[in-house]
Amino acid sequence: MTPPAALEGPLLAVDTATTHAVIALGEPDGTVLAERSWVAGYRHGEELLPGIEELLRDRKVRPSALGGLVVGTGPGAFTGLRVGLATVKGLAYALGLPVVGVATSEALLAAAPAAAGAASDGAASDAAGRGLVLMQPAGPSDTVLSRPGQRPRIVAGGSDPGLLPDERLVAVDLDGRAPDASSALGAVALTGLGAALLRAGAARLGCGDSDDLALLVPEYVTLPRGVRAQVPEAAVEVTGVGGGT
Repeated sequence: MTPPAALEGPLLAVDTATTHAVIALGEPDGTVLAERSWVAGYRHGEELLPGIEELLRDRKVRPSALGGLVVGTGPGAFTGLRVGLATVKGLAYALGLPVVGVATSEALLAAAPAAAGAASDGAASDAAGRGLVLMQPAGPSDTVLSRPGQRPRIVAGGSDPGLLPDERLVAVDLDGRAPDASSALGAVALTGLGAALLRAGAARLGCGDSDDLALLVPEYVTLPRGVRAQVPEAAVEVTGVGGGT
């Protein structure tokens, strides 16, 4: 961890872990100033940077006036996460800004109860059409957990995710393949994702905590076909899903 300079400008948060691109501008304390979200599908590379430029232009904020950056690290599919992390790292390097990585699953779980007024214990997202990726809040030493002490797990689409009785599902990118209540909660979580990222990032940056650009990496749940994961990426457990890890 490299302590950043005192924050003197707004924060920019970016997340591309789902089919939705999310960008948000906030005060140094995490208060939201403006937020944009759109269905990018797999066009993050074409649309993310123009979207950021438009948001900053509309708010009359020069990139050089930013105080810090926050980026969602997944879990998510290869293409979107790669674009989001590369864009934020490029901005951080060019502008000399501190950057904080926040697990997208953590932010979604934080956003769901904040917006819906209910506690949520599990999150699920689509693994690029290959199955269901289940996540739960992080423990003290793990980035994302499917159960205490376990990694995220992938289950075949249409299968029972095997939630415990006290768990509820926050479903993202699973319309028609998850219970309606879970998809509705997922939609609520996506609506609050930018704000949740800003809150989490501001809390760390405000304490002088930021991530080393060289060590900030996404958590992929899928890789391009024909690409084999290297340890530790191969640690994701796959159950009944075709097409490789």
